[in-house]
Amino acid sequence: MPRLRSLLFVPGDRPDRMVKALTLGADALIVDLEDSVALTNKAAARTAVAEFLGHARTTTLFVRINPLDSGLADDDLAAVLPAHPDGIVLPKAEGRASLAALDAKLRGDMMILPIATETPAAIFSLGSYGGVTPRLAGLTWGAEDLPAAIGASASREADGSYTAPYQLARSLTLFGAHAAGVPALETVYPDFRDIDGLAAYAARGRRDGFTGMMAIHPTQVSVINAAFTPSAEEVAKAQAIVDLFAANPGAGALSLDGRMVDAPHLKAAQALLARA
Repeated sequence: MPRLRSLLFVPGDRPDRMVKALTLGADALIVDLEDSVALTNKAAARTAVAEFLGHARTTTLFVRINPLDSGLADDDLAAVLPAHPDGIVLPKAEGRASLAALDAKLRGDMMILPIATETPAAIFSLGSYGGVTPRLAGLTWGAEDLPAAIGASASREADGSYTAPYQLARSLTLFGAHAAGVPALETVYPDFRDIDGLAAYAARGRRDGFTGMMAIHPTQVSVINAAFTPSAEEVAKAQAIVDLFAANPGAGALSLDGRMVDAPHLKAAQALLARA
């Protein structure tokens, strides 16, 4: 599975932006055929995306298709699958059934990344993604489509924090991803001019258990990469925990720098070293 700290959205009807995005340092690009492409431009976008996928592959390339029930998804897949994207981003995913339906349409080792909170029904399916297919690359969520679907006026408070329903959606995505054994990926930070706010938002995501984040603007990529990259100090501390348990096989709990460490600390240290 590739490293997925930053995943940058790029409109599928903008070939110039797609090519430029390859140089921006994102771990993955999400080339979009859904929301950023008007209905009248869908056919041209499919052609442009298929051509772009033929470039030398210097980063992981996902394509976000239109929802499976939109009447557009099969045409999206017919256009892009021959060019072998690394993965497909599935919007409006609704758990196991959606994942299995897309899995049946794919061949090879192509990944699937569901956006798992965009409909009311999706919220009740967030624990169902595990054990369906090894294609599952992670779970991510969104706070834009769901409020529109339920008639909410906003998903955020005046200070930018999420209202209670979207805190729930975020939390269930986090736990659903970990229950399925795949990365949990934080949703976008819409104000791309607010770099300090983005850094704080990404730091909270990593603190809570997300391992990467989607981006909507090139200026966000380096901030996100930094937030989800363990520091040298963190790596050293994690290595010390791993070394301590290696030197004391069979121990259940040990002391390091005056603090008790046990099996959960060891597991967290091993996971951090794997990410680093």
